[in-house]
Amino acid sequence: MEQILRSVTMLLVLLNPFLIIVYLIDIVKKKPKDIFRQIMFRASLISSVVFCLFALLGDTIFKSVFNASFASFQIFGGVIFLLTGIQFVFKGSASIESLRGESKYVAGAIAMPIFIGPGTISYSVFIGERLNKLHAVIAIVLAVALCSTIILFLKYLHDKIHQQKEELIEQYIDIAGRVIALLIGTVSIELIMDGLDHWLKIIG
Repeated sequence: MEQILRSVTMLLVLLNPFLIIVYLIDIVKKKPKDIFRQIMFRASLISSVVFCLFALLGDTIFKSVFNASFASFQIFGGVIFLLTGIQFVFKGSASIESLRGESKYVAGAIAMPIFIGPGTISYSVFIGERLNKLHAVIAIVLAVALCSTIILFLKYLHDKIHQQKEELIEQYIDIAGRVIALLIGTVSIELIMDGLDHWLKIIG
């Protein structure tokens, strides 16, 4: 049980619902709570399935299915997050809407790359190695469910205080979003460098 709780806590930290709500602020503003709940359910379902697959299959999914190394995924994932961070620094939260594309695909676009990233996938592989299959699936589903619940609660709070504190919320979103984008960019560079280091060891 202790190992499950640790895995849930760490994956929840990596998912970071307080960061995700900043990236989803345009959807939070535009969508009513019922539609937003449906979107989050679908995004959570997609993310849970992907995380569970990586937990159960490990990095063999790259070697066997794609004939590629996990290091390549780290590099590509780092590049994606770096581009996202750069867009947010210069354009603010409006950049995320353009990156997600058509609104009818919004659930899938939230799942990837906002929920599903190199960090969360890497830790899903780690959970699969540390826990048995059933416990790994339970830990992942529980972490994603908790993350979604917190996001839905933050959406509720936003709708309650938005009218009275609209300007304050806008300032928070803009400042917090740009600061977080700097941190995301820094982590992205670390992912790229770590992937390159592993890749060079493989070919060396």
